[in-house]
Amino acid sequence: MAQPTRTRSELKVAPREVIGKKVKVLRLGGLTPANIYGHNVESQAIQVATEELKQVLKSAGRNEIVYLRLDGDDPRPTFVRDVQQHPVTDVILHVDFLQISLREKVRADVPIHLVGISPAVDTFGGILMHGLDHVTVEALPTEVPSSLEIDVSPLAEINQALHVSDLDVPDGVTLLTDVEQVIAKVAPPAVEPVEEVPEEEAEEGEAAPEGEEEAAQEEPSEGKAEP
Repeated sequence: MAQPTRTRSELKVAPREVIGKKVKVLRLGGLTPANIYGHNVESQAIQVATEELKQVLKSAGRNEIVYLRLDGDDPRPTFVRDVQQHPVTDVILHVDFLQISLREKVRADVPIHLVGISPAVDTFGGILMHGLDHVTVEALPTEVPSSLEIDVSPLAEINQALHVSDLDVPDGVTLLTDVEQVIAKVAPPAVEPVEEVPEEEAEEGEAAPEGEEEAAQEEPSEGKAEP
């Protein structure tokens, strides 16, 4: 399966001398502290314009290559590997970039998206269970998919399932996840339990069955002598 054409993402970055708690000054000045690291690459502290970084993060997924231009050098291919954000304001606090080689295969986690409508859900009221939300693959950085889709419309009966082996994987990509793992399955519809209502005695004021009423009239009242 051919991969869709990707838009090349680039960011201009600069060496960073401000470290520790002093990076607050950078953020106030519209810059985000970051780091570049990778295999056979010395870790380096950098800074990037926050607004430009936001635009790239919107368009580039986890497995999209972001080329970093550091001081006019040749662009470095990287993956965005960690984005730290403020838990309340969502302000970007720090970013880690993993520098890669375009000629060496990498391992990556690829998210799975379910598409389509399952007849077992739409017709029989089944419950679609999402068992696995990502798979691990190995491929050249330029061939790692941003995500994988799987159509759930073949699930026409209750208890039917789709497995990793049912994924349509692009050429050049090797699945490392066990192919027998379940991605999606249709469970039987939920059945609400019926509460058993205990038998209650006749409510107060309810007429007694015919025959019992006559017997009650014939019995003498307690404490009264028979005539």
